[in-house]
Amino acid sequence: MSRSSRWIVVVVVLALVAVLLAPFVWSQITEGKAPPPLGLETSGTPTDSVEDPAPGPFEVDGTWVVAGGSEAGYRVHETGSGASGDPVVATTADVGGHVVVRGGEAQSAEITTQTAGVTTGDAALDRAYREALEVEAYPSVIFTLTAPVDVSELERTTEPVVLEARGTLTVRDVTIPVEASVEAQRSGDGLQVSAAVPVTLTELGVSVPPESAVPVDDDATVEVRLQLEHATQPGDGS
Repeated sequence: MSRSSRWIVVVVVLALVAVLLAPFVWSQITEGKAPPPLGLETSGTPTDSVEDPAPGPFEVDGTWVVAGGSEAGYRVHETGSGASGDPVVATTADVGGHVVVRGGEAQSAEITTQTAGVTTGDAALDRAYREALEVEAYPSVIFTLTAPVDVSELERTTEPVVLEARGTLTVRDVTIPVEASVEAQRSGDGLQVSAAVPVTLTELGVSVPPESAVPVDDDATVEVRLQLEHATQPGDGS
């Protein structure tokens, strides 16, 4: 066999090895690479967005508004024979809203996420998501607080405070009652709040057909991490 023929054989063999090993290598690269839940630095999810608390007394009463650095999105697991079992995670920074606190209680809140900006970074996944949520017809997902939440502990500690919040979630003009697991912490002169809201897609009228390129479980989690800053102070008429 000539030298050139041997090189051709070597190249062919290497190419076959690469093709056969590609799925294994890809699974090793992607395994465990899903982003962690949106959370506070102290809850095991490192983030640079929690600042040292500002010195002096901290006043929790007032109107708080969603500021830059906030995120929201969803987490759901793929299904099907070709799925890795890793969650599909999508986020957006297109989040707004407010929380009104009086007498140490969060008495009202509305958080709105613009659905068109939510992305996984994968075109096929994003296309399936936008079709399922009909983002052009229903551009927003809205969480509304329906029961007061005692947040007075935030005035007495700089550590994270674990809370439960009852409210409603509106998706595609379907509104359902939900309970959010919440963690709040002072950050600078503001607050950082993370929340996880478990939902069932069919209850929201969201249906991803089994034959979809990206079939997913019926159970999902809506996640938010909010940077809140004071818009008004107590006693200013708000």
